[in-house]
Amino acid sequence: MTGIRDPEALMSLVHFETHGAIGVITLDHPPVNALSGDLIAALVDVVDRAADPSTRAVVVTGAPRFSAGADITAFKSAMVDGSGGERVGLDLGRALLRLEALPKPVIAAVRGFALGGGLELAMACDLRVLADDAKVGQPEIRLGVIPGAGGTQRLPRIIGVGRARDLIYTGRMIGATEAFAWGLADRVVPAADLDDAVMALAGDLAAGATAAIAMAKGVIRRGLDLPLDDALDEEATGFAELFGTADAAEGVAAFLEKRPPRFSGR
Repeated sequence: MTGIRDPEALMSLVHFETHGAIGVITLDHPPVNALSGDLIAALVDVVDRAADPSTRAVVVTGAPRFSAGADITAFKSAMVDGSGGERVGLDLGRALLRLEALPKPVIAAVRGFALGGGLELAMACDLRVLADDAKVGQPEIRLGVIPGAGGTQRLPRIIGVGRARDLIYTGRMIGATEAFAWGLADRVVPAADLDDAVMALAGDLAAGATAAIAMAKGVIRRGLDLPLDDALDEEATGFAELFGTADAAEGVAAFLEKRPPRFSGR
């Protein structure tokens, strides 16, 4: 971690804007959006702001590249001062858990590349939309270490154990087409269309039954770590709880009245 911790300086590293019900988190740490300690601290603050109920969908992006991953100078500092790498991975890992836990859909808009901690950030989002020229990977092995902020755990859950081993053991990068074929990218669009495509998707989700999306997100996340019978119980409980929401009443009424639903997120 560096020592700047000036609130204005931190907020210059990560911006948060709202466009109606859509919150946009933008990494702004040129040239490659390295995930320094200060950027991670700023990210935590911005994620907390995105938790506001008026924000019903979140986009995470970076320009001109998503993120090249951790600030390697922090690795060197940890080796020199004897603190080891625990803090380096824990700070980012905790920030990503907060992002992952947001009870609303979160979309990563990946341009350029998402490598190491950058890919771990993208994987903490619910959906990943890649520009067609984007590249992703977990190159930590080439530094003699392993992913430290969720890569060894989220990646196998998304693409399977064998393919995760391939990327982690070799440290190689793959392009958007291969990432889509593996399930690591949910959509691939022309680079020039990335912003428009992601905002359109976020707009559709924000206008949807966001209480139900939040429930689905939580049930999916918890169910991955449960035996199937217990996970199915979680699903049934969530299904039943949603029957008491305003959105469920509106959805049923709209279906019966043959009109588009007007969801409120409640």
